[in-house]
Amino acid sequence: MLTRGAILVFLCLLHVQVSAQQDTGDFQKILDQAIAERHKYEATKNHKIDSLKRNLAGKTIAEEFVLASHIFDEYKSFIYDSAFRYALRLQSLAANLGNPVHAYNSKIKLGFTLVSAGLFNETLDTLQALRSDLLPDTLKQDFFFLIGRTWFDLAELTRDRFYATQYRSQGDSYLDSSLRYSPPNSRQFLLVRGLKALHLNDFETSAKAYEALLSDFPLSDREIGVAASTLSHIYTNQGRNAEAKMMLIKSAIADIRTATKETVALRNLAEILFNEGDTRKAYEYIKIAMEDANFYGANHRKIQVASVYPVIEAKQLAMVELRKNRVTAYAIAITLFAILLAALGTIIYKQNKKLQVAKKVITDSNEKLMETNHQLIDSNKIKEEYVTYYFNATAEYIARLENIKKTMERKLLSKKMDELRFTVDSINIKREREELYNNFDRFFLALFPDFVRTFHSLFKEEDRIPLKQGQLLNTELRIFALMRLGIRDPEKIARILDYSVATIYTYKTRIRHKSQFSNDEFDKRIMSIPTI
Repeated sequence: MLTRGAILVFLCLLHVQVSAQQDTGDFQKILDQAIAERHKYEATKNHKIDSLKRNLAGKTIAEEFVLASHIFDEYKSFIYDSAFRYALRLQSLAANLGNPVHAYNSKIKLGFTLVSAGLFNETLDTLQALRSDLLPDTLKQDFFFLIGRTWFDLAELTRDRFYATQYRSQGDSYLDSSLRYSPPNSRQFLLVRGLKALHLNDFETSAKAYEALLSDFPLSDREIGVAASTLSHIYTNQGRNAEAKMMLIKSAIADIRTATKETVALRNLAEILFNEGDTRKAYEYIKIAMEDANFYGANHRKIQVASVYPVIEAKQLAMVELRKNRVTAYAIAITLFAILLAALGTIIYKQNKKLQVAKKVITDSNEKLMETNHQLIDSNKIKEEYVTYYFNATAEYIARLENIKKTMERKLLSKKMDELRFTVDSINIKREREELYNNFDRFFLALFPDFVRTFHSLFKEEDRIPLKQGQLLNTELRIFALMRLGIRDPEKIARILDYSVATIYTYKTRIRHKSQFSNDEFDKRIMSIPTI
């Protein structure tokens, strides 16, 4: 028999649980209201960006750098392509200003954009190219934090335990460096300490850091969204599921009110609701999460949402089918009553029509999702297709030659000499070669978009080789473009470009003599021009 004290404890726990459920329900209503008004928040964001862009006109380079930084901040969690474009613009402006602090800052902003898009290796290439000892102390904390975060994200992505351990070790080391430049118990100190503890599975320390961050510091809505989402992940690992769900709801509210598209809160909340059996609300949220992922444009976010979307959608379809079966069963039973047969037949017809429409909507949505997945897979193969393009082009030329050969054989057998001459005259070698060069130029510049600018930077202004109107590359640039691809043999280059070996040597020698560097240094700089 329960004692009076045990009963009181039980009633107190029950009250706390009911209160928590009520709070969650209240916040979910706020979330639904924010979702209903999300287009208003997006319009406010776009209006602010447009206003900043209009102010760019007539500004000095220094003023333009400040405005472009503000535009980047608006885009960085809103639209990936635009954020990436303004990060590059900031680098260009910093170079024109000759301000190393601005240059470092713009590189760090580019790194943030790349890691947000899931381009972890590109992020490391960008950031590790900077010398940390030359960075001002004001940037070192962000610099080390961003690299540490990238290594930990890469560890989460890889399935190889050996490399994941190495990546976590790297991330831990960089976060330690970030902590050294963070004032003790500051907002940034708690953020770094919390992330470090999280990735070391020290959930108690991590939770305390993020809880202090949310309770002791005035954070922006965007910062609240990030901190609450991370704290939700920590609570989940601690088995504090109700609190984890509450944090996700708060994070999703903050994300929507700031028009943040680079987010996982709504996706994770949809998964929790689905596991709780609330498929309808989970389906509503996961669709919005997919819309946000597509809007932002980062492939890894699309993949994350796509890993959950089909499961929830399939359950929703099953529920629709279940409702359809129930309606049909009810209709069959009711049709036994002859007096209601006509009326029930009309109801069944209308219900079936609605269900067919709903099924078509869900089927179309699934097809779009499959198409998105195919696009994501294709995007990862683009670079491979650049490499294999010329093998395919060669195969096409061989096939065309084979067709011409067969045509000529047939005309020889039938002694149609006039038609044979017409076939021969139709072969325009010059046009074929120009088409080959044009295709090469396009695909090479797609791989090395900065090649022409970097190449020209190796010469004085008066010694640069200008491109004619409409030209992508000229002969001199193609020679060194082929060398950048690894074709160093002059005879091979001569055959590709239809020149003699002596002519190739002459071009190379003349160009190298005009450059501002020694021959070896010139070649080294050509070979160091980066790909996309």
